[in-house]
Amino acid sequence: MKCPFCGNTEDKVIDSRTSKEGDSIRRRRECIKCARRFTSYERVEDVVTMVAKKDGRREPFDTNKVKAGLVISCKKRPIEIEILDRIAEDIERKLNALNVKEIESSWIGEAIMSALKDLDKVAYVRFASVYRQFRDINDLMDEVKTLFDSKEKP
Repeated sequence: MKCPFCGNTEDKVIDSRTSKEGDSIRRRRECIKCARRFTSYERVEDVVTMVAKKDGRREPFDTNKVKAGLVISCKKRPIEIEILDRIAEDIERKLNALNVKEIESSWIGEAIMSALKDLDKVAYVRFASVYRQFRDINDLMDEVKTLFDSKEKP
């Protein structure tokens, strides 16, 4: 660590403490050359996962966009916002566990649909109608039929 006062690169750590949030370590250091003290912080580097969109664009993963899609799909449904927050956080956690730099947007869409399918059938069909880009009522009816067919199977 370079001393901010004299530029020397040799120092000793006097004290280390974890931050209140637990996401960084605060280190109190003393320069070997000038004996002045300074503080440094260590944090885990955030790796931002990029989402590959259908049209070829790339953008950073955004949990708020997942939450917004869930909220729109569940509008006027008897579902608490905390449940939707949990679903979005679970999707983000699963994505982080994959430890990839880039993911197809379809992975996120399918994860949302899977969660909605278990949560609320109406919300599932609403999301599916936009996500799967139904062209007409027949596409919608096919999806509803598939939903009911899968419900009947054990």
